[in-house]
Amino acid sequence: MTLFQDPGFNFSGLLALGASGYGAGEVGEVLTAANAINKAGLSAQTYTQTFKKLGDQLLKAPEGGESGRETTRSRALRAAQYYAQALFFVLGSDDPGSEERLYRAGRDAWDTFCRLCDPAPVRDSVPYGKTPLPVWFFGQADSGGRRPTVILTNGSDGQNVDMWTYGVSAALERGWNALVYDGPGQGQLLFVDRVTFTPRWETVVTPLVDWLVARSDVDADKIALTGLSMGGDLAPRAAAFEQRIAALVAMPGTLTPWLGFPQQIREILTPDKDETNNIWNKEVVPELPPAAAATIKKRMEPFSVQAMLDAREGRTFTDFYTPAQRIRALDISDVVGRIKAPTLVLDYEFEQFYPGQPRQMFDKLTAPKEYVKLTAATGAQLHCSPMAPQEHCEVVFDWLQETLSAR
Repeated sequence: MTLFQDPGFNFSGLLALGASGYGAGEVGEVLTAANAINKAGLSAQTYTQTFKKLGDQLLKAPEGGESGRETTRSRALRAAQYYAQALFFVLGSDDPGSEERLYRAGRDAWDTFCRLCDPAPVRDSVPYGKTPLPVWFFGQADSGGRRPTVILTNGSDGQNVDMWTYGVSAALERGWNALVYDGPGQGQLLFVDRVTFTPRWETVVTPLVDWLVARSDVDADKIALTGLSMGGDLAPRAAAFEQRIAALVAMPGTLTPWLGFPQQIREILTPDKDETNNIWNKEVVPELPPAAAATIKKRMEPFSVQAMLDAREGRTFTDFYTPAQRIRALDISDVVGRIKAPTLVLDYEFEQFYPGQPRQMFDKLTAPKEYVKLTAATGAQLHCSPMAPQEHCEVVFDWLQETLSAR
């Protein structure tokens, strides 16, 4: 499963390839793009440029005439994927200042896809502080009364298209509703509104639940919450305080996102802000290779608006202490025991970001619980099973249906 020799680029490429199973990619397109990138020389520039070009092409009519409704819908979904691929590495490219424009291109493709769905999802804004949360509510075509509903929580760098792959399509196939949203530090709230992550994710999920229970097509007793990637920390935090969540899935279970950073990065942080930033600016930044600098810029931007703005200007941020402390504040080790909802904790063979944490979360849970590890035996290894999202969704929704059928 090697598209690129660099693990970071390879993991991202595998996500695009695996998403083909749900139409959020095309095997031939992804492999052709990978070949072109490798031929040109793998870099953030060639990766970003190649996938952006692919997204641009898909938004034009295909050869042979005008696109029909279904063709336009399908191509827009794939375009959203490819723009997301480009967006992930744009800060390391020759044009980091195009980040917001690239996000908007992907968002426009996603919105085009949604508009052409049948039925189209309900678009709305849910109150949250000074910046409302954009939501997309995917319901069923027939008026079948109140239905189970899943709230799909993204991670620290995913886009809406990932939620189609990791939940919306599977939910609709099973007669469920699905809610997709951008929270602080994600999507619109990060790239446009400039709102960073909050450690109190219950303040994000509670207004979403309020919005759902007011609908006539939602069974208020069967609202599930999932969290993908770092969402495996955010969703459990919300469920520890929002008691209307009937079932929880952490994908993977994550207690301490800060441990997902390399040890040599974590060691920079000291109790003193000035000392920390002196180490960062005088000892670390001058020695950072360009690729490593681009990675740390990307990983820190959801936690610091200034870090994001500096990165867009081609600079490395100077305040390491503030975003690092915000990431540390996401530790949920002390609140997991409060969760009352039945919980499924997923783990992955060769989990590269949060190894060991899913089992640690499972051990801390006092609610009814189940632990499932997806493995290389079926190609479901690595963080979030990038090459096996269908198996991933089968495990999640079979468990959800069984768990909520008793309610």
